[in-house]
Amino acid sequence: MKIRAGFSLTYECPQPTPMLLVLNIHPSRRIDLLTEQTLVFDRPIEAWGYIDGFGNACARIVAPAGLTTISTDFEIYDGGLPDVVPVDAVQHEIKDLPDDVLVFLLGSRYCDTDRLADFAWSTFHTTPPGWPRVKAILDFVHNHIAFDYMKADSTRSAHDGFLGRTGVCRDFAHLAITLCRCMNIPARYCTGYLGDIGVPADPNPMDFSAWFEVYLGGRWYTCDARHNHPRIGRILMATGRDATDVALTTSFGPNVLKGFEVTTYELPMEGVENA
Repeated sequence: MKIRAGFSLTYECPQPTPMLLVLNIHPSRRIDLLTEQTLVFDRPIEAWGYIDGFGNACARIVAPAGLTTISTDFEIYDGGLPDVVPVDAVQHEIKDLPDDVLVFLLGSRYCDTDRLADFAWSTFHTTPPGWPRVKAILDFVHNHIAFDYMKADSTRSAHDGFLGRTGVCRDFAHLAITLCRCMNIPARYCTGYLGDIGVPADPNPMDFSAWFEVYLGGRWYTCDARHNHPRIGRILMATGRDATDVALTTSFGPNVLKGFEVTTYELPMEGVENA
């Protein structure tokens, strides 16, 4: 299937402000592009592209004083298959994990494993290791946190979400990642597009989505504690330890987000008429 996606973000800066941007799709998905996917600025701005330590395609700019709009619009091919459910995927012993996976066992800014380790072990130690243990964590987080679009909080950690029991998709991801890491399952944060494709339309405004991946059976598998069932049409933008590593923009100076719009929807295939 074909998906059209994009965004428009407007920032107001009182002075020239350096910014890091994680707004491109992930390099692993560029092969699926049907059109160009480039960042467009409504003012003359020089951008430097680079690949960060997690393999994400990023950019550096200095946003001038005043209003600056950053946007992109593209079409991409997607196989239309739901997320893989790895029912037989095994959990590795830590000694057998690849070196570059070990960092995803450690605590991080929003994944405070030290505060949830005792709870995790007392709750999940009797579950079979591997996918059954991940599924138990997914079910717990899905039922423990109530989604509330109006309760977004960029300072909320996994432990805060555990106690407050409310939040948005990033809070579901942070808590599930943290519990997985506590149980010695490598887990990494993901951000990207997830439109209402194959599911009823969400009445909340379209936004970027957060989910996570676990390392089982020698590869990474997609998990989504908020929805807790396989979805189709994900477009990965970036992965990292937590939301810090994949922030849409990191600004080195004051600024105000004045405009925010995200679009993601399925396009009809050529030669196929809608019923």
